[in-house]
Amino acid sequence: MRRWLTERSGFAQLPLGGDFYAWTMTSADTKPTGAGRRVVDKFQGASDKAKSTRTGQLVWRTAIIIVGVALIALGIVLLPLPGPGWLIIFGGLGVLATEFDWAKRLLGFAREQVGRWTDWVKRQSRPVQALVGILGLVFLVGVAFGAWSLSR
Repeated sequence: MRRWLTERSGFAQLPLGGDFYAWTMTSADTKPTGAGRRVVDKFQGASDKAKSTRTGQLVWRTAIIIVGVALIALGIVLLPLPGPGWLIIFGGLGVLATEFDWAKRLLGFAREQVGRWTDWVKRQSRPVQALVGILGLVFLVGVAFGAWSLSR
């Protein structure tokens, strides 16, 4: 467990008294580079310009809420379908995390849990991995069938 904390998350290097969620969101492995860095810089410039006035702050925050909630809603609608439902939900949380600390904490928690689940599945034998995959498919088929039967 200690090795996982050190290698996977760098938890052992967390400074004393530091905020874990702020640290995970600003660690070196999550900072964009190249084209991603340019997008972040443009977004930050637009954000700073919009926030320069009181009205701009209100409009900016409202736009972030609308975009973030719309992405989360779209992700929830797409969950029963094969596709990027969870990815879109995490994207919506990421948008909300640019303005809200609660969303940043929730996104950090979700990232940690997905990492733990993935590591657990990787450590299991092939039959257990196959069973997890089959159960996931059965769940998706059940949700799709339920959505289909409700739409009739």
